[in-house]
Amino acid sequence: MRKMLLTVLCAVSFGFIQAKPKLVQPTVLSSSVSDTTQQQGSFYEQIPLVSDLIGFAKKHLSSRYRSGGSSPRGFDCSGFTRFCFNKFGILLPHSSSAQGGVGVAVEKDGAQPGDLIFFKGHSRQGSRIGHVGLIVEVIGDRIKFIHSAWNGGVRYDWLHADYYHNRFVGIRRVASAEG
Repeated sequence: MRKMLLTVLCAVSFGFIQAKPKLVQPTVLSSSVSDTTQQQGSFYEQIPLVSDLIGFAKKHLSSRYRSGGSSPRGFDCSGFTRFCFNKFGILLPHSSSAQGGVGVAVEKDGAQPGDLIFFKGHSRQGSRIGHVGLIVEVIGDRIKFIHSAWNGGVRYDWLHADYYHNRFVGIRRVASAEG
């Protein structure tokens, strides 16, 4: 994996590949959010941070779900993403809907590892964000994410699974090279 990322980084550096994700202006909800969420670089400039962030998140696989939890004793979804990003100096609010306003929106086809992915809550008819995860892998149009789910704790899931596909709301990029 590291060799592949290094190869891509070299290709980008030498101009063989030009990756420009589709970004929109960020909406920052409070001044407690780190300035790093407002200054965005391309995904390839973020490889060390993203790799470390995902590696740290993976260390917590199988941690139990706990409503309101934000520590290895138990996580809820936003507590988990907040805990992981905080380790690298990126402060996120402890609410999936509030995290949905941090950073910049990214189109699904521009998703990259390290991005946050958001879903509706229990009702797929609603429009309110009720769940968040961290994208760990993108293979073609398939997006794999890690999250803390009430029925299994910290685990992997795929966006193309019906349950998540039907509740998908959007993707936000909050990691930056300055983190």
